[in-house]
Amino acid sequence: MNPLYPAIAERAAHRCEYCRAPESIFNFPFEVEHIVPASHGGTGDPANLALACRACNLFKADRLHAVDDLTSEAVGVFDPRQQRWKEHFEVESESGRILGTTPIGRATVLALRMNSPLQVAARRQWMRLGLFP
Repeated sequence: MNPLYPAIAERAAHRCEYCRAPESIFNFPFEVEHIVPASHGGTGDPANLALACRACNLFKADRLHAVDDLTSEAVGVFDPRQQRWKEHFEVESESGRILGTTPIGRATVLALRMNSPLQVAARRQWMRLGLFP
């Protein structure tokens, strides 16, 4: 486990900083991921680290950019240190889907596959339990 995990997890309120999944529902800690990957010059400084669920971390991989499906433009992937979640995303209360409200939000939702059938089914359960958003 990353030695910075306790501080990063506390800063993130034990939620994935991309899809907002609650860590408490999983049977293992979330991952500390590099917002700007080391392969792109990112450092291990806490300002470049985020708490991510396994799915978001796997699909983000070493991405810095993704394509907005509305404009077909490449934009930066959401950066939880530099941007506010509520300015780029909202949750559809009936379906449990995360909607991107900006080009960055839309591109990030698609790239990280935030609305896969399993993700949405889990999110709906979390909502019923009062664990999400």
